[in-house]
Amino acid sequence: MYIIESMNIGCHVSIAKGIDKAPKIGGELDCEVMQIFTHSPQGGRIPELDAETVKNFKTAVKKHGIKAVYAHAPYYINLASKNNKIYYGSISAIRKNLERASLLGAKYVMTHLGSLGDMTEKEMLGRMKESFAKIFDGYNGSAKLLIENSAGAGKIIGSDFGQIGKILEIAQKFPAFGGICLDTQHSFASGYDWKNDFDAAIKELDENIGIKNIKLMHSNDSLTDLNSHKDRHAHIGKGKIGLEGLEKLAAFAQDNDIDMICETAYPGVIDDIKILKEIRNSNAK
Repeated sequence: MYIIESMNIGCHVSIAKGIDKAPKIGGELDCEVMQIFTHSPQGGRIPELDAETVKNFKTAVKKHGIKAVYAHAPYYINLASKNNKIYYGSISAIRKNLERASLLGAKYVMTHLGSLGDMTEKEMLGRMKESFAKIFDGYNGSAKLLIENSAGAGKIIGSDFGQIGKILEIAQKFPAFGGICLDTQHSFASGYDWKNDFDAAIKELDENIGIKNIKLMHSNDSLTDLNSHKDRHAHIGKGKIGLEGLEKLAAFAQDNDIDMICETAYPGVIDDIKILKEIRNSNAK
């Protein structure tokens, strides 16, 4: 039996007007949950979160009915880089995002892992083990880390469910690791056919990652073809996955209590949230 809102729906919300203003924007977009950056994702110094901003943020979350907050790590993360400035900067940024997310009461921080470069997969896995140990050393915050799958352009890590499963085995040894954020567009672009071979894609996901380890879903249609390895989001039902594929993914999320976050542009994202809610509610019995 389905229960309405056993999984919640929302979108990525801008913090351009101030991080404490984001919950109001989320409420105006009809979000039940929301995703934010905790600071500018483009790089530069990460400012401290003062007590008043944190208080105002939490008050606004309650006022606007946001049931959960998710944070996204910045774009420049590369835990496989052989450039020490990039490598240690990535470790520091993830750790700071975990700490900031904990202050804000966010549940998870999700991150991409970077590019393989000239590393072998074995070398990369060793680097991941080292990276997670550094990220979590002495960390006692409440927010947990999620790995997000990638679209697989170039040598980007994490497009293949089998590879993600190997990284998962390493990461799960750390208590502050939470699991996987499944991006529907990235996985479609990586060759997992949510439109025409849904059951096979779910089977491969479960065998390599485990359904229980999917903690959040980025719910995006795809502007590009299956196996294109291009990260290009489309509005729900307007892309190559199509409405039927997204309906199946929403039912899967509903069955497994996985919240759905749209990462599509305003104002179309309003309709994306509305469509996903209609799918969810039509499944409720």
